[in-house]
Parts: sequence; C-alpha cells; structure tokens
Amino acid sequence: MSATLSLAWKSARNRKVTAILSILTVAISVILLLGVERIRTQAKSSFANTISGTDLIVGGRSGQVNLLLYSVFRIGNATNNIDWKSYQEFSQHRSVKWAIPISLGDSHKGFRVMGTNHSYFEHYRYGQKQNLVFTKGREFQQLFETVIGAEVAKELGYQIGSEIIIAHGISDVGFSRHDNLPFKVVGILAPTGTPVDKTVHVSLEAIEAIHVGWESGANLGNTPDAQQLQNRDFQPKQITAMMLGLKSKIQTFALQRQINTYTKEPLSAILPGVALHELWGMMSVAEQALMAVSAFVVIAGLLGMLSSLLTSLQERRREMAILRAMGARPRHVFSLLILEASSLTFIGILLGTFSLYWLLFVAAPFIQQSYGINLSVITLSNYELSLLALVQLAGTVIGFIPALRAYKQSLSDGMTIRI
Repeated sequence: MSATLSLAWKSARNRKVTAILSILTVAISVILLLGVERIRTQAKSSFANTISGTDLIVGGRSGQVNLLLYSVFRIGNATNNIDWKSYQEFSQHRSVKWAIPISLGDSHKGFRVMGTNHSYFEHYRYGQKQNLVFTKGREFQQLFETVIGAEVAKELGYQIGSEIIIAHGISDVGFSRHDNLPFKVVGILAPTGTPVDKTVHVSLEAIEAIHVGWESGANLGNTPDAQQLQNRDFQPKQITAMMLGLKSKIQTFALQRQINTYTKEPLSAILPGVALHELWGMMSVAEQALMAVSAFVVIAGLLGMLSSLLTSLQERRREMAILRAMGARPRHVFSLLILEASSLTFIGILLGTFSLYWLLFVAAPFIQQSYGINLSVITLSNYELSLLALVQLAGTVIGFIPALRAYKQSLSDGMTIRI
C-alpha cells in the first residue's frame, strides 16, 4: 500500500498543474458546501437566541410572524397599537410575573428607537437566558437620556455624553427630526449579536414628550422646549407591544387564549418559540435552494476532477504499460488510479476546510455587523463531518471510472503502444 501511495504521489507530482487544479476544484466545492451549512445553522441559532425567557409577546391583532418581526427584530411596523390601559390590566394579571412595554415608530440615522422602561433592562433575556450588560454608563433616569446598543455606538462613534437627535418615523430626514429635543447618551450596552445592538433605547415618557405638537404626524410649530417638558408628567396613551414573563409555564395557553379573545380591543398573543419556528419554516425554501446549489457545485467539482483524470489517462497509457512490464499487475494499476483520485479529494477537503475557517475568521465581524448573524469559529459538527465523508466517498467512487479504463487498457497495451 505504501509503495502504491508513493507511486501515486510521484505520478501526481509529474502532473502537478492538473493535480493542483483538481485539488482547488474540490476545495472550492467544500468551501461552498460547508459555508452554506455553517451560515444556515448559525443564522438559525442567531434567530433562536434573539429572545429567551419570554413566555408571550402581545401586540395588535396580526399574524404571529409579523408581530415577532416588528417587536423583536425591529422589522416592519405594527398594524395597530395597544391601549395603555390594556397593558396595565395584563401586566397586573395574577399569572404575570413581569411585563416589558415596547413603543416603536421613531428612528435615528437608520437605527430604530424603542421606548421602554426599567423592566426591559431587568427582565429581557437573549441567548441562553443572558441578561443585558452595560459596557459603559447606566440606565436612563431623566426624560431626555438614552441607552444605545453596541452597534449604534460603534458605527456612529458615540460615547457617554454624546447628544443625538431622534427623527419622527422611520425616515430620518430634516423635516421629521426633533431638533429642539436632543437626547444625551448615558449608557452603552455590551454586544449581544441581536437587534438590541442596533437599537436606541429611551423611556416611554420621552416618546410621549417628543411627540407633543406632532399629534397630526407633522410638526405644527408649537413644540415646547426641553425645559418646559421636563416639568410635565407624561403617561403613555398607547404602546406598540409588550413582552410577558409568567409565574408558571402551565398558565401560558390559558393567558394566551384570554388575550386573543379580549373584548376591549383586538389583541394577539404569541409564543416566541412557535413564531420563530414558523418564520424559519417560511425561509426553508431558500435554505433548501442554497443546499441544492452547493451540492451541484460539489458534483461539478468532482466531474471536473474526473474529466482531468480521464484526459490525462490517455497520455499515461505508456506509463501504465511500463508498470505492467516491470511486474505490476492490473489490480495494481487499478488501485493506483483509485488512490490518486481519493488522495486528490482528501487534500482538496483539507484545503477547503482550512480555507473556510480562515474566511470565517476574517468575515465573521463583518457578517455580524451587517446582518446580525454570529458566525462562531467552532469545530466541525457531526453533520458537517458526514458531508465531508460523502464528498470523500464520491471522490473515491469517481476514481473507479478512470481506474476501470486503465485496468482494461493495461491488459491489452504493450511496450510498443502508440499514443
């Protein structure tokens, strides 16, 4: 076996350009195959880790995916708001342990602004029930104070004490900005890999204060200044959604049914885990399409290697004939071609795997910053190892085709073969 391996290595060295191209073809195929799988699993994990420990999310009557998207992922807008009295009623429900109110609708330079209260920093969990941590500063306490996510601070270069201007609505344009009511940054949250990193957090009272004089959706020109607003007491009239944590999981479905049949206003209560599963199910078509594309690329790569082996085989008939004259049996020639194909595939797999890890190391910060997906540089999973084993098996099987041809030719070719 060692002699055959040594001979295969020397044969590959004599055709190093063809061998290198075959290895690169397999490597690129492996990079795409494992890359798609890694992004798929990490994206799914990032979605699942966005919210943890919340039993119910309540919003205006709508589909559960839409409610999940705007309340947790800050994507889209609510169909209806929730009356503050409804929030108070359910936050004080005997089954509810804690409640987090959320008010959305404003923005700052492309980042969503969220109004909330102390419960958010105390009870909101992500990942494996991890709580929010401040890298700098503290929670907001005064009316015009704000806490920003890690990505907001990084991209806009904000520090503790920086002043920001919030814009009315999603489009941050000049005529929609609350220019006379700047907010002071008093806290910066640690990175979470979730939409929290891209959120500007203010108090619910601040949301009410900045919209005094904007009741019609535009500035009517009679907006009080910050000093005048500081002396007022504000209570929200409406919020966008609320997150509920219950005293017992057993009470979840009973409270969900009670909220969904609430007669005072149309509300929807969803289970985050179920909504996440439905959301991922909607994306499964794209997921399967990516896997199919990567599988076809692997097949194309292996066919490219087969083509190069068959092309070089015609040029190597004299080599095979010499080996037969020196005492090599047909099965030795057969084994040589299979071992060569298997070795090229194995080297391609190694190169592709190491290249993927290097790409992940380089691209992970950019992907997390741009898409919020945390690509961890972790060891290969059992499923990924099985994919690589299938590629190795396919590469070995591919070697049987030129090996069979070489086997047949070596039986009939002699030293006087004409090429």
